[in-house]
Amino acid sequence: MADQTQDMKQGQVEIELPEEEATGTYSNLVMISHSASEFILDFISVMPGRPKAKVVKRMVLTPDHAKRLANALSENIRRFENENGPISSDDQVDVPFNYRGPTPEA
Repeated sequence: MADQTQDMKQGQVEIELPEEEATGTYSNLVMISHSASEFILDFISVMPGRPKAKVVKRMVLTPDHAKRLANALSENIRRFENENGPISSDDQVDVPFNYRGPTPEA
């Protein structure tokens, strides 16, 4: 217990991963919108043959946190591609459904 107290004093935070979040949530589409004070990321699961797609998680971030996330993601993609080769991407993403969330701006 004394070690944990010492770690906390040094600015470390203990992070708990709840059991219901441990397996993760599948998403194959994200819609991003923003206002002057926040970024909204709606993670969506689109399944073939299903008439509706579903927002499975919504994350609301401050602008500075969104920028840190973008930088961290870019760095992790760079590391992944150095180890595994380039990730192919199709920049032509067609969203063939009526999305009722915030209007994407990014």
